[in-house]
Amino acid sequence: MQITVVYAPEARQMRQWMIDMPSGSTLAQALVQSGAMAELADLAERLANGDLTAGIWGRAAMPAQVLEDGDRVELYRALRVDPKVARRERFKGQGSRGAGLFAKRRAGGKAGY
Repeated sequence: MQITVVYAPEARQMRQWMIDMPSGSTLAQALVQSGAMAELADLAERLANGDLTAGIWGRAAMPAQVLEDGDRVELYRALRVDPKVARRERFKGQGSRGAGLFAKRRAGGKAGY
């Protein structure tokens, strides 16, 4: 089976490992076999602490998850800013007139439609 392991340590940086594994291998085995744990010393510690989450194709997965051929194992960093807070801050800067779902209305249209 061909498995891809991907990790982005910082913004605009990406590390990728392509590995061949026997069928029935798990996500934890893929992380070890890829060499990511050995190459990036703090990776195992961050996974244990919960600073990183593992997933397959954008969906969170447990280390015991069995992989299929062509799977992409991804390691996700914790968010630095709450998305709701970031949106509120952007909205403050834009103002209420030019933002939102009903910002562009038809001429003569009712408010909210």
